[in-house]
Amino acid sequence: MNRRNFVPTLAALPLAAQQTRAQRKGRLKQAVTRGCFRGTNFSLDEMAHHAARLGATGFDLIGEADWPTLKKHGLVPTMAPGAGSIRDALNRKENHEKLEAVMRSNLDKAAANGVPNVITFSGNRAGISDEEAIDNCAAFLNKVKAHAEDKGVNICMEYLNSKVNHPDYQFDRMKFGVEICKRVNSPRVKILYDIYHAQIMEGDIIRTIRDNFQHIAHFHTAGNPGRHEFDDTQEMNYLGIARSIAELKFSGWVAHEYTPLKDALTSLDEALRICDV
Repeated sequence: MNRRNFVPTLAALPLAAQQTRAQRKGRLKQAVTRGCFRGTNFSLDEMAHHAARLGATGFDLIGEADWPTLKKHGLVPTMAPGAGSIRDALNRKENHEKLEAVMRSNLDKAAANGVPNVITFSGNRAGISDEEAIDNCAAFLNKVKAHAEDKGVNICMEYLNSKVNHPDYQFDRMKFGVEICKRVNSPRVKILYDIYHAQIMEGDIIRTIRDNFQHIAHFHTAGNPGRHEFDDTQEMNYLGIARSIAELKFSGWVAHEYTPLKDALTSLDEALRICDV
């Protein structure tokens, strides 16, 4: 049996028969998302098992109902809901009262369950200027930053592309998020730097990370173009990117958010290996 067909065959074994876990260097803590298992029929329990077996330590973008399943496999729920949606979030003042209550509740739940990050968004432009949107986002985050600081949970605003996946999304340039972080000036209000989205909008990934490292709390990965695994069909050198992040002594998580075209477990094993620097 060669390595190519070993991983799919192993996946068919009962979970109890699969006890050996990959030993990773651990300079970067790595997490997965459900998308990494696209094309399988795995339950969340099975996803969590395979993620842990292959050396991941976290599972991203999972709500509170599923946190016990992750913890059973020794995985940290690394990113949970905060407040708002991609289209409708912090850049509109009329949303703030409703979202503040949601954010405070989710910060409490995250803190009580050892969840280090909650996610939020700028929202779509819908005619709002960047200047007004920065003012509004900063105003909201200034209201809740003390709560996040008291609870020890990061509020992470995600950088997304407006060119391919999320037309009209406002936080589509790094300077937008950095300016908000500067105005809020909190160790618990940071950026979720999605490398796939940033590559589409601006590129220059390693320099951007180095120049703005103090404002980044979390990373997402995927290959570009296509948002698939980062193999030799896409344009970024994830080995170099991972090394650069590790050299900065990053203590958060790098979470993989791609959709595999190949066997899901083979691709995940490869992604974890590439970023194991």
